[in-house]
Amino acid sequence: MLRYNPYEFQSAARDFERARNRAMMKEIIARFTGQSVELLSYDEVRKKLKAQGSADRGLQEIPLDAIVGSVGRYSDFTRDFLPRKDSIRERWTRVKVASTGLVGLPPIEVYKLGEVYFVKDGNHRVSVAKEVGATYIQAYVTEVHTRVPLTPEVKPDDLILKMEQVDFLENTRLDVLRPESDLSVSVPGQFEILQEHISVHRYFMGIERNRPISMEEAVAHWYDHVYMPVIVEIRARGILRGFPGRTEADMYLWIMEHRAALEKELGWQVRTDSAINDLVQRYGQNVRRFSRNLGEKLLQVLTQGKLLSGPPAGRWRQEARLDSLEERLFKDILVPVDGGEGGWYALEQALLIAQREGSILHGLHIVADESEIEGGLPIQAEFEKRCAEHGLPGQVSIVAGDIAPLICDRSRFVDLVVTNLAYPPGPQPFDRLESGFHDLIQRCPRPLLATPRTTSTLSKALLAYDGSPKSEEALFVAAYLAEKWKIPLVVVVVIEKGISTAGLRYRAEGYLSAHGLKATIMVKERPAIDAILQASQDHGCDLIIMGGYGAPPLVEVVMGSLVDQVLRRYDKPVFICR
Repeated sequence: MLRYNPYEFQSAARDFERARNRAMMKEIIARFTGQSVELLSYDEVRKKLKAQGSADRGLQEIPLDAIVGSVGRYSDFTRDFLPRKDSIRERWTRVKVASTGLVGLPPIEVYKLGEVYFVKDGNHRVSVAKEVGATYIQAYVTEVHTRVPLTPEVKPDDLILKMEQVDFLENTRLDVLRPESDLSVSVPGQFEILQEHISVHRYFMGIERNRPISMEEAVAHWYDHVYMPVIVEIRARGILRGFPGRTEADMYLWIMEHRAALEKELGWQVRTDSAINDLVQRYGQNVRRFSRNLGEKLLQVLTQGKLLSGPPAGRWRQEARLDSLEERLFKDILVPVDGGEGGWYALEQALLIAQREGSILHGLHIVADESEIEGGLPIQAEFEKRCAEHGLPGQVSIVAGDIAPLICDRSRFVDLVVTNLAYPPGPQPFDRLESGFHDLIQRCPRPLLATPRTTSTLSKALLAYDGSPKSEEALFVAAYLAEKWKIPLVVVVVIEKGISTAGLRYRAEGYLSAHGLKATIMVKERPAIDAILQASQDHGCDLIIMGGYGAPPLVEVVMGSLVDQVLRRYDKPVFICR
């Protein structure tokens, strides 16, 4: 057994850690740039380039920079042979100790295709040699003949991509069926995944149409009805600006992969536009967004999330691209359920909305610890039973964690959150700071319908309007409900001293008139809580629509809000918009 100097072994172990960290950093950067750091698989390249026949070229000095792949270890190292797995630590370290001056290590074995090399034996030796700054290494070379020349100046990925694209077009004839198509990608292996997408689409087309589907029919239908709608969205949003080096086909595949991962995590189907929004927010290259996210994380740590302001007013409409009252507004509804007495009112209210909107209901049951998840199965069954009784699709996820943060996180993938209002924010600053419902209003990125222990028919709505950005969102929702649900609308214009009464009334009235809507409009000065409640009672309203908190979080916690007053005193649902 070889014995190593402990000091040398520790030094080599530290070298491995540095190399490992560099590998992780390169992989993170590659995620944003779209540039592959993958080591090439010899078998895959040989197959793609249709290489055949070989000759033994004996022992040679070969340039390390010309080594681009491996026979069996291509997943263990990056393209420049930095270690990608902690499991190779000990072997790498022992090779490093034994390689002082590259003495005592046998030559590696490689296959040569053109002027590039693939390691058959000696991957760790190559990694160590590159780490110490060597430029050449001894190798036993077997040359494999190929009709396609490869040189160190030609990027192997580019050549492989072309070969893969040729195979893809031969199999699909997409360039003939849709001559305008351009499915260029930046990473090897993507064309095979695209072809899998088409095959799956062909399979489900056959089931839906109850007949065999030709490849050409499936390719054309997939391109027109699956691929291009995503590409149109990518172009409309200018998404590629945030992902330098990526192509449209790259983004399509990333979005589909991200959507599948989200569906597995959430336990329900995710719309493509929601997956796009989430991917852009998580990975889009935007320095301002990165700084804001960093600041929010710091504030969350310092205040345990109590003073986070949530997304800006109108973000939901921008992400959903909702510019017209003609579009269906609430396609997906999130309903947190606790299974307790009175806790099913929110679901009953959501069912009424879903029947009007044709929505899909997503239940969320939150437990304190993962050991309690099984205990939530009866709640899951009851939720799905009630949905089925109304002829509506409904799914339930049971997750462990903190209630408000989980609801806020899941709400990013729906259009509305309908939740039980058991404990409205209290009248004192400390009450508001500790209120979970206060956190929801402050941070939830989607409209929120607070339901007390009652179910409303939602037959007549009152809009509390003060001209703030969030009340403009409430005006949009109120107009939509009046138009689509055909319900009467009462507007109470709440004004601050010094603001033009006529100006605010004109804005609200003008917006509604532009959409062919009429409403009963009245103007009230602050304090307005009594006027709002009185107007609701006088006109028989069973729903109040209003904007969320308008002041910065700290100011709102200290000074209080009209929203909190309405939640404490109104005994019917309150629709809170951001």
